[in-house]
Amino acid sequence: MHEGPNSKTCRSPKEPFVSDYLTEIEAIKQLKYRYLRSIDLKLWAELRDTFTEDAISAYADGAQAFRGRDAVMSFLIEALAGDLVTLHQVHHPEIEVTSPESATGTWYLQDFVINPGDDRPIIPGRTILTGAAFYTDEYLKVNDQWKIKRTGYTRTFETYQSLDDHPSLEIRSPWIKKPLA
Repeated sequence: MHEGPNSKTCRSPKEPFVSDYLTEIEAIKQLKYRYLRSIDLKLWAELRDTFTEDAISAYADGAQAFRGRDAVMSFLIEALAGDLVTLHQVHHPEIEVTSPESATGTWYLQDFVINPGDDRPIIPGRTILTGAAFYTDEYLKVNDQWKIKRTGYTRTFETYQSLDDHPSLEIRSPWIKKPLA
């Protein structure tokens, strides 16, 4: 619904001012990429900045649900800090800008996690996880910046392999103090 020549209202790419709509979608894509990069590089302050203060998360089909940015961050740091090595990639975004300040998104997630140490909330110890899921997000524009208001994923599959089953596997990472062999 276009409201005039200078309107910033974004409803549909089929209506006038498609460039405004696409600019908002690109900003949301950048937000999601920053969220995942911050997770994989353990950039906790940058990750924190991707969430609204009242953010809600529901990871692992809702089994790990948290309310409020502090609770979400506490979980993510506990689950991912230390020697855990992660790779998160998202593809095929389906983003809908529902108002000038809100949007929704669905993303296809592929992830790979190596836990060379003890059990974690998301993965048993000495395990490699390979999986896929669909993220469902809600976004809110705060002070002209898109933030994640709600995020979570539903798994389509997970595979687990014990590091003990791969005696010749060597893992090198900045988060692992000595190479695993």
